Amino acid sequence: MFKRIGKYIVLSVLVVFTICICALFGLYFSADMKEPNHFFNQTENTFFTDSLRVYKNSWLRLNSKGLWEMKVVGSDFDRGEAMGKLAEDLLYYQESVFINQIKTMIPSDSYLKFLRFFIVLFNRNLGENISEEYRNEIYGISQSCTHEYDAIGNPYERQLNYHAAHDLGHALQDYMMVGCTSFATWGKHSTDEKLTLGRNFDFYMGDDFARNRVVTFCSPDKGYKFVSIGWAGMIGVLSGMNTEGLTVTINAATSDVPTGSATPISILVREILQYASTIDEAFAIAKKRQTFVSEAILIGSKKDGKAAIIEKSPEKIDVFYSKDTQLICTNHFQSETFKTDERNIENIKHSDSGYRFNRMEELLNENQPIDPKNAANILRNQKGLNHVELGMTNEMAINQLLAHHSVIMQPEDLKIWVSTSPWQCGEYIQYDLNAIFNDSVDYKKDIHVISETIAADDFLESDEYKQLQVYKSVLSKLKDKIKTKEKMSIDSIELFIESNPNYYYVYKVVGDYYQNKDKEIAQKYWKKALTYPIPNSYERKSIENNLK
Repeated sequence: MFKRIGKYIVLSVLVVFTICICALFGLYFSADMKEPNHFFNQTENTFFTDSLRVYKNSWLRLNSKGLWEMKVVGSDFDRGEAMGKLAEDLLYYQESVFINQIKTMIPSDSYLKFLRFFIVLFNRNLGENISEEYRNEIYGISQSCTHEYDAIGNPYERQLNYHAAHDLGHALQDYMMVGCTSFATWGKHSTDEKLTLGRNFDFYMGDDFARNRVVTFCSPDKGYKFVSIGWAGMIGVLSGMNTEGLTVTINAATSDVPTGSATPISILVREILQYASTIDEAFAIAKKRQTFVSEAILIGSKKDGKAAIIEKSPEKIDVFYSKDTQLICTNHFQSETFKTDERNIENIKHSDSGYRFNRMEELLNENQPIDPKNAANILRNQKGLNHVELGMTNEMAINQLLAHHSVIMQPEDLKIWVSTSPWQCGEYIQYDLNAIFNDSVDYKKDIHVISETIAADDFLESDEYKQLQVYKSVLSKLKDKIKTKEKMSIDSIELFIESNPNYYYVYKVVGDYYQNKDKEIAQKYWKKALTYPIPNSYERKSIENNLK
């Protein structure tokens, strides 16, 4: 009797398992990215040199400071087609770097196949959450993408999914959340009372990923003209300003693990930049879109004469206004709706977001009234509260020496300063949107305003910068040695420690190296790591657990 019951139980489990598998595959194969169908022009010629490309009325150029500058005009598909035609080699490079980085993080082919299966399931309704206009633009770009990676999706599907990668990544792994910092000042806190905004976009996928940054000037047939900073293939907006004097920047906040796709945050911000001219209009757009992560969107408005932060989670939304004439945004929420939220409180308590907020407040008070040069100095600052040494690349710093880009904006004059390599330490070059969107602009020579350039950071000429190069080089080798359990010379380890002696992570990694070689030495370095500023409680607890 018991054997018969056991057989029925096993059979029932197999039936349920089979039904679940069939359901999953049913969902997988019914995924619909709503791929458009447009005629792609195969005959139109592109004028092409090393530093200048022209396709119809759009162009792409490499400026003298190493930034790619692109101007695209027309309808949705025409804009996308032009982006693809002009930047085909950049698209290939960017995608290759991204996929190679994923393979480095997930070296197993079977896991990569599972990841593709999971992404298709998760994003199976992504097309429904992206408007037809932006799907057409992405489709236009995808026609110039390689077929080398078709195993993980056709070019359109891949490009669509890449726009959700930022959201999915920081939702599933909050500890890898980008620690961006931004601010706005106006009135008494700004020179000439001009609304001035600054931001560091601390998104890091390796130095190669940030090599080809693209400043895109978009002149769409609908909505407002705008500028945004990103990379080839990215139509979403991370930082930007439109010709109505509305600015947008995004800062990630902690999120629950999502159960399905919605509108990628960069696509929502693109819609705001293209179709809003005031804070209220921006808020109205944000309210009508469902997102699957939490994000703080800092809005600067020429028409309103101030800034505000739209705080949005998958369930709730609010807008935060400062009672003063300055506003700071890190990676936690401040509005009435969110400030008592348990997850938000935990984020402030355990991450470096609150620390950077206080440090930014300290720097703004010390440097007011704020002008673009003061803003650049603040965005480049590597010290901690009360100017304590944090060690280079510490996440507690405003300048973590990894920013994909940094921008300063004055919407009243339609002026934007964009950082050049490396990070925010190179020159900030200024673009005047009044001139850029004038049809008479000569794109065959530099289009930025040379006289308004903010000089490169003195740090680049310092001994500390040379030490930083040593630190990064040896860190990479040391991590490889830890993986392979091979030995590294004592001289190299000492050189590593001397290159960045105020950074806790140096001693943490050296402790990790000795973990399987000499536990006593390992414990010595872990204990030393705990005496330096550590960005979050999770990292501190990890080191303490190693000691136990």
